[in-house]
Amino acid sequence: MALPVPGVRAVMVSMQRRMAAEGSVVMVGRDIGTVVLPDAQVKVYLDASAEERARRRFQELRTEGVDVALEAVLEDLRRRDALDQGRETSPLRPAPDACIINTEGLTPAQVVTRILEKLPR
Repeated sequence: MALPVPGVRAVMVSMQRRMAAEGSVVMVGRDIGTVVLPDAQVKVYLDASAEERARRRFQELRTEGVDVALEAVLEDLRRRDALDQGRETSPLRPAPDACIINTEGLTPAQVVTRILEKLPR
């Protein structure tokens, strides 16, 4: 897996910030709340165990017809997490003021409901 190139990441962050400045936006990414939009009004950090996330990805790949072992998916996910958490540029971590939602065992609809509950009224 290629590591991020800091110069490219800086350009991307600038573009993402310009997009957000145009109005309300929902952005997804591993550093949105900590690097791209640290002053965002609402920050949500979705979390689940590596095993749960690997199971979901495994099912997704199998649905797409990809023949892969669950253990290989889990190993790849753990490797990516370690790289993302340990990288110097934009490391993976929740923002200090993020609402952390554990999605373990939740359906996508249940996750959306939990997110909507966190939005200001």
